[in-house]
Amino acid sequence: MKYSIFFIGDLMKVYLDLLFILNFLLDFIILSAVNYILKRNVKEGRVVLGSLIGTVTLLILFIKLSNFELLLYKVVISMVMVIGTFGYKDLNYFIKNLLYFYMVSMLLGGAVSFFDNQFSYSNKGLVFKKNSLGFSYFFVFILGVFLFIKYLKAFKLLKNNYSNYYRCEIFFNDKDYVSVNAFLDTGNKLKDPYSNKSIILLMKEFAKNIQTRPIYVPYNSLNNHGLLECYKVQKIVIDGKECNDFLVGVSEENFFMDGIECIINSSIMEGLK
Repeated sequence: MKYSIFFIGDLMKVYLDLLFILNFLLDFIILSAVNYILKRNVKEGRVVLGSLIGTVTLLILFIKLSNFELLLYKVVISMVMVIGTFGYKDLNYFIKNLLYFYMVSMLLGGAVSFFDNQFSYSNKGLVFKKNSLGFSYFFVFILGVFLFIKYLKAFKLLKNNYSNYYRCEIFFNDKDYVSVNAFLDTGNKLKDPYSNKSIILLMKEFAKNIQTRPIYVPYNSLNNHGLLECYKVQKIVIDGKECNDFLVGVSEENFFMDGIECIINSSIMEGLK
C-alpha cells in the first residue's frame, strides 16, 4: 500500500504498512526503555498494547490539523499510551512515566534524525541530504526485532528453567501495590515466631509505599543472623488467587537469580484461595 506525501515541491512515496510497522517498533523500543529504566516490570503484552495505541498517531496523515491541534493530538495519544502500558495508580506515578516517555522519545528521535540524513563533504563544507526512508528505519527495524526476540527468549527461559516462577501482585493498601517476579523457594521456612505468620521477602526498592509500622523478626541464615524488618500488608495475588495471612520482609540485598524481586514459600501457596 502506498501513500503520497508532498514536501515543498518533492513527492515522497511511503508504504503505509511499512510505516505502521516502523512506528510500532519505535514505540515498542521507547516503552520498553521506560519500563526498564523505571523498573515498572509490566508484562510484555502491556508494552505491545501501548505500542499499538501509538500507531494511532499515523491518522494525522489523513487529517488536516493546525499546529496547536497537532500538538494536542500527540500529547493525548502519548498519555493514553503511557496509561495503557503502565496503568494509573496516582498522579505522581503517571507524570513520572509520562516525563520519562518524552525524554526517551526525544533521545531516540535525535538519533533517528541524525541517521536519517546522508551527509558528505564538499568544497562548501558538510552537506546533508535527506533520505526518503533512510538508514534510521533499517536501524530501528533491526533494533525492534532484536528487543522482541530478547523478550521472547527471556520469557521462555524463565518458564523452562524456573517452574516455580510466578508473577504476583502485593497490595500494601487499597491504592498502592507492586507487581513483581517471584520465586517459590520450598526451602524458605521463615516465619514470625510470635504470630506464626509466614514471611515473604521483597526487595527494598519495591517496599517504598508501605505505610504500616515495621515489625522486627529474628532470623538465622547460613551467612547471617539478626532482625528482619517486616510489615503487615493487605494481600498477595498469584494467578488470580489471594492470601492475606502473611508478612512482608524487606531484603537489603539482591536475590540469587536475576530478574527475581520476591521470594515466597510453600505455606503462602497453600494459603491461596
